[in-house]
Amino acid sequence: MQGNCFICDKHNGTITTAGNTIYEDDYIYVGHIDNNGKPNYLGHIMIDLKRHVPTLAEMNPEEAKAFGVMMARLSKALKEVEDAEHVYALVSGNSVPHLHMHLVARYPNTPEQYWGPFSVYDAPNARMGENSEVMELCNRIKTYLETNPYE
Repeated sequence: MQGNCFICDKHNGTITTAGNTIYEDDYIYVGHIDNNGKPNYLGHIMIDLKRHVPTLAEMNPEEAKAFGVMMARLSKALKEVEDAEHVYALVSGNSVPHLHMHLVARYPNTPEQYWGPFSVYDAPNARMGENSEVMELCNRIKTYLETNPYE
């Protein structure tokens, strides 16, 4: 736990974010992105490393395995459950120096000029939703993960 870290605070339960927990184990926490009470782009999932490290380079082998496996499983869930045609994966670390990955669904009929992990937000057919819809999406993804073990 690091002082003044948004992600550590989220894991600690000292702040509330949109949706609910999709998955959690000793190494990672998975949830939906939060948009400060405004409508969210549905299907923007976050994988957070629980241990406070800034980049992929600092992960130990167990963390790297958990992170990589979950990245694949969530991408498949977004395609199969939410009908995403593509899933973007991005690690930036510019705003919050605690390792987290953005997985962003791109849905069918998104105009090509809006392709990209954050451009999809501006597409005329962007799937935006209130917290109740975020929670429903989280529950669908969580159910998929629970009923489709990774083999």
